[in-house]
Amino acid sequence: MVRETLRYTYRTARRIAVGVIGASVVAVGVAMIVLPGPAFIVIPAGLAILSLEFAFARRWLRAIREQSQGAMDRLRGLPAKPASK
Repeated sequence: MVRETLRYTYRTARRIAVGVIGASVVAVGVAMIVLPGPAFIVIPAGLAILSLEFAFARRWLRAIREQSQGAMDRLRGLPAKPASK
């Protein structure tokens, strides 16, 4: 009983810590859109941190990866790949 309570407390504390740290990194990245800095690196890094615990961040990170890969392919002159689901 005590072990289950400690496990639940650990999971909750980890989820909160990952949420706060990841959201902070994403917020700094969003601020870098208008301020000088590498927002296009910091925002995905924040989403990567959030994706450790949250499914929505995994989906957003996957979408960003697909879009950036498509942009790189267009720059290289490669044919477009079909969208994956």
